[in-house]
Amino acid sequence: MLDPIIAFFQRVFAAIGRGIGMVVAAIFWPFLAAHSWYQRRNWLIKIPVLLFVLVLIGFYGQFIWRTQVWYGFDPEFAQAYKFPARQVAAGQENAAKPGTCQNSAIVTVVADLTDTNVNQNIWISSSLIYKLGLFGMDWDHTPFFDNKASFQRGANQVARRVAIELADNLGRVRGTSSINNDLQDARGNIQFDEGTWYFGTDPLGFKTPTPNYYRSAVESWRKFNSSLETCAAIFDARADNLVQLLDRMASDLGNTSDILRRRSEEFNAGWFDTRADDRFWFAYGQLYAQYALLQATRADFVDVIRDRNLTAIWTQMEQQLQGALRIRPAIISNGSEDGWIMPTHLATMGFYILRVRSNMVELRSVLDR
Repeated sequence: MLDPIIAFFQRVFAAIGRGIGMVVAAIFWPFLAAHSWYQRRNWLIKIPVLLFVLVLIGFYGQFIWRTQVWYGFDPEFAQAYKFPARQVAAGQENAAKPGTCQNSAIVTVVADLTDTNVNQNIWISSSLIYKLGLFGMDWDHTPFFDNKASFQRGANQVARRVAIELADNLGRVRGTSSINNDLQDARGNIQFDEGTWYFGTDPLGFKTPTPNYYRSAVESWRKFNSSLETCAAIFDARADNLVQLLDRMASDLGNTSDILRRRSEEFNAGWFDTRADDRFWFAYGQLYAQYALLQATRADFVDVIRDRNLTAIWTQMEQQLQGALRIRPAIISNGSEDGWIMPTHLATMGFYILRVRSNMVELRSVLDR
């Protein structure tokens, strides 16, 4: 009686086994064919081919190491600056040290964030192997080795936004004074294309790679802070400038939230969505940078926050960011929102982003009163 059932399952498992065997054979066939070809060649051909393969293995090994080891990664790195101990707003004279002014915590953090991206780590998006891709396929279209690049781009997006605000508003008086040269240089350099290597085809020729521009931005920011400490530069820590900074950050979060929403709604491939990790880690990098910069902003605008009684709302916003940054799954899943096997990490991250954004909007409304 059970023989037909047993036979059915035997056929099913046999078919599955044949399918797996065909997939494995398809994967290994190019390597076996190359090995067979290599065995039939003489040493004049074998040696150059062997050297090429060894160099390729070395390059890819280095690339794997660089993408998997994250130096300086610490969501709480801003705690080391002890910003809560500051009692003087940025740009104001420091009574404890006559003849000096308080430097900008925002400038310190954005410079150190960028320094971590391009000096402590390799800027992945412009590295040669990343640009070549996996056998010609863009790494962003694979589930491998692109998380760090997405994270760096997310953090860099925040640095770009802050660079604009520093040059246009914070580093000058009500837009009537001239733009600070250091902040202007930093803004121009940090806006440079994220994927430029030493050589390119559009236009054809040698180029200055992306990390060099970002390193120049770091130097310019640090020069500005040195000038600010000697009271030779301006940091205009007014309430309306804080409103504009929060408004720009909230706008960026709204854009990221929409990107996550569209990916979550249109692609429910769960663990097999190869672009979900890009979206997730870009958003994570953005929140990582904003969390540090908002702690710095709290220090730079300490007078405004104290006078407007914003401490409780600001603390709540930072707690929301802390909660979002605790989400670090080993594999990003973009499952259905009502699924029970495959989670939806994009929707979860989007939820936290909207909560942070709502806090920013609330802060802005209080400041506008």
